[in-house]
Amino acid sequence: MPTQEIEVLVVGAGQAGVAMSEHLGERGISHVVLERDRIAERWRSGRWDSLVANGPAWHDRFPGLEFTALEPGAFASKEQVADYFAAYAEKISAPIRCGVEVKSVRRNAGAPGFRVETSDGDYNARYVVAATGPFQRPVIPAVVPETAGLTQLHSSSYRNPGQLPEGAVLVVGAGSSGVQIAAEIRRSGRQVFLSVGPHDRPPRSYRGHDFCWWLGVLGKWDASAPAEGAEHVTIAVSGADGGHTVDFRALAETGIKLLGRTSSFDDGTMHFAPDLRDNIARGDAHYLALLDEADAYIERNGLDLPEEPEARLMRPDPESLTNPTLELDLAEAGITTIVWATGFAVDYNWLEIDAFDEKGRPLQQRGVSTEPGVYFLGLPWQSRRGSSFIWGVWHDAKYIADQITIQRGYLKHDGQAALLAGAAV
Repeated sequence: MPTQEIEVLVVGAGQAGVAMSEHLGERGISHVVLERDRIAERWRSGRWDSLVANGPAWHDRFPGLEFTALEPGAFASKEQVADYFAAYAEKISAPIRCGVEVKSVRRNAGAPGFRVETSDGDYNARYVVAATGPFQRPVIPAVVPETAGLTQLHSSSYRNPGQLPEGAVLVVGAGSSGVQIAAEIRRSGRQVFLSVGPHDRPPRSYRGHDFCWWLGVLGKWDASAPAEGAEHVTIAVSGADGGHTVDFRALAETGIKLLGRTSSFDDGTMHFAPDLRDNIARGDAHYLALLDEADAYIERNGLDLPEEPEARLMRPDPESLTNPTLELDLAEAGITTIVWATGFAVDYNWLEIDAFDEKGRPLQQRGVSTEPGVYFLGLPWQSRRGSSFIWGVWHDAKYIADQITIQRGYLKHDGQAALLAGAAV
């Protein structure tokens, strides 16, 4: 099969790849998007059954298309999100090829561009955009050995309580995934233990507006970098059951046992850091600080929004908070399953360039790689706080398309200069 020539090759047809295709298409730039599965496959098969978007439909979308059959304040199911991106790709006539796996990308020797080897032939591309996002390789800390006789799975492999063996469940990680999975398993009638690490805990809504709106008017979505030490602090927020504020004390009232950060395991016993109270207090402080900023914004702008004093009321501390458990015999507690809601790592093994740090993370500035001609899209904090959200990746894609356009302009000038030099001879 002959090598196919293309100007821009985009790897991945999730939200990042679809957004990239729209902006390249608007500029008339020849490109192809290669996807090894289906469009937005991570939303379809890489999430649990009951997952919904964490932002309301009016917010978590691209500018060019609204969600159909959804109220603006509703939270789209994972299938609705995947269908949305498939519909968007059709709307913009995105040149997406599904079922094609990119095996390697190497810079051409002595020639511009990159050689791209795929499961369906090779490409020669002037530019490559890695739009595979941050959810590439599930991370399960090496804490509990497989020989411990427990079922262990990552949150990306969890689907519903019915897939788990009988017995209690330990959920490690208290971000959006961890708290929603823990609550769902508890509702199924099982005993659940939830290991809570450092987190931010925004209100789902306050004084008539969703927290997405508040972060917008307060300028927080556009923060260009996280606070020092907060680069990987998880956010506990939920769109489940119509959307609600995550409240760990309320979760404890349902029977969920709260624990500190998981630290080690030996001889059937799990050990937890003595940080549960501090972690909960930090989340509370973040929550109350946002309420304070919202109140100040309302007063400063003379807005007539309903008062909500009950939002500042805290439930009583549960026993698991006042008398924290620091070690737990898993067999004695009846725990047969551990669900690790511990995030993901990037995996760019197919991208054979010298543009990664010692942990395999891309060396880039707003998605522009240190390797000329390579771009990254869909990374957390790529340009701002909102970069890993649906609407944020759309704006980051626009920036990358602008950078590619700038580079094309230089190459065009170089070609014109060469023609002039030839004419002078």
